Amino acid sequence: MKPRKTILSLQHLRIERSGTVILDDVNWCVRAGEHWVILGANGSGKTSLLSAITGYFMPTDGEIELLGHRYGSTDWRELRCRIGIVSSSIRQMMADPEPALETVISGRRAMIDLWGKTTAAERRTASRILMQVECGYLAERPWGVLSQGERQRVLIGRALMARPKVLILDEPCAGLDPAAREQFLRFIQRLGRTPAAPTLLFVTHHVEEIMPVFSHALVIRAGQVLAAGKKSTVLTSARMSQAFGTHMKLSRRAGRYSLQVTTGG
Repeated sequence: MKPRKTILSLQHLRIERSGTVILDDVNWCVRAGEHWVILGANGSGKTSLLSAITGYFMPTDGEIELLGHRYGSTDWRELRCRIGIVSSSIRQMMADPEPALETVISGRRAMIDLWGKTTAAERRTASRILMQVECGYLAERPWGVLSQGERQRVLIGRALMARPKVLILDEPCAGLDPAAREQFLRFIQRLGRTPAAPTLLFVTHHVEEIMPVFSHALVIRAGQVLAAGKKSTVLTSARMSQAFGTHMKLSRRAGRYSLQVTTGG
């Protein structure tokens, strides 16, 4: 069998700032056809890992290779355009009056608060993408009146506008009520199953958000990789207890997970 193409490779990645080690000896490989969930407690290093992958956090040591390009020998600003990112920081920067269609178009130009004329081709593409993210009816609706779930889908559409090879979802369910969260997660499931879907990297600290579409898991604790590999072997009660620093029981039912804090050893 022909080896699958490597999408992302981290080798002995170390990030240290002001004498504090943030990430230490991180090794991780993502290949084509895989969708990963990145799991860890608050402060485990998930955000720093994303910042390193997207070129905002310079490594102290080690290597980062993304889509065949190595950090330090490639203009990371250009490479960053091939990575879609959905995060709360982007969500907070959107202009309330901006229609959803223009928000999606802004992803092609990597702009916040779109200005200048849009082309007919851009509008056609953005309309198609809004349909793809199941939000075609929102095209002319202003950002300020969208629900949190609608905003997350529109931001995914914005990311898809640039045709990314990798789509990073940084705790995308934050702020969603239980019903909206489940609707959004089912949408992610459908998106990940589409033939042309980008590689998904889904960051969370809630195992309940891990949908069946995710094939692999990376578990981080205190800036180090606790485990990385196929979801079925990585996600265990013992490993979750290590990751979160307390005794936990991991359960799985119908392809979904739940986690319960226990008092026993």
